[in-house]
Amino acid sequence: MRIDKYLWCVRYYKTRSIATQASKKGQIKVNGAVVKPSREVYPTDKIELRKDQIVYQLTVNDIPPNRVGAKLVDIYRIDTTPKEAYNAKELLKYSKDYYRKRGMGRPTKKDRRDLNGFYEEE
Repeated sequence: MRIDKYLWCVRYYKTRSIATQASKKGQIKVNGAVVKPSREVYPTDKIELRKDQIVYQLTVNDIPPNRVGAKLVDIYRIDTTPKEAYNAKELLKYSKDYYRKRGMGRPTKKDRRDLNGFYEEE
């Protein structure tokens, strides 16, 4: 089975075209080598993919016949991603907590003065 189809079948990507684009960008590695979307995947292959600033690591158990339900994904792969990667994603979510809501427009003159005062004090 192709790598893009496999990652779509085990629900790492929502569509096959997104999985194909990720492979073309070099975000998917099989056994340590960057691969094209047409690369065949076999049981015991080690896959490493970067998605949402997390480097997922998984081992292929078996090849699914088609896209499987979320409860059956563990039959076809073993997730070996370290827990620190998931914790880093949680911390990243908090670091993006800005004081202005998205879509509020440009900062006001008062905001700029506050920022200048903040940087000059340090």
